Amino acid sequence: MSEEMKKDIPSEEVDIITLTDEDGKEIDFEIVGEYEKDGQRYFAMIPLDEENENSEMTEYVILKLAVEDGEEVLVTVDDDDELDDVADYFDDYFSQEIDYDN
Repeated sequence: MSEEMKKDIPSEEVDIITLTDEDGKEIDFEIVGEYEKDGQRYFAMIPLDEENENSEMTEYVILKLAVEDGEEVLVTVDDDDELDDVADYFDDYFSQEIDYDN
């Protein structure tokens, strides 16, 4: 079963969102990338906490937008091939965005 994180996605662009996990714990995330493939939207996010606020992004979470019971929710990607494909896209995207010369 996928871990479900619920969030109303507003129509305007959002950089930081608060998600609630299965246990009711609220976690703030910064959306660092968005990708659409075959009509499916994926988001790359990093959790915001004191540990990550002042460090370079090294790990990110990928969630996809789904509609369940008429409500938009963000869910984990359970299919390994799908996750690998999306992760490859984000890895390529982030490697282009990082200036390794500085």
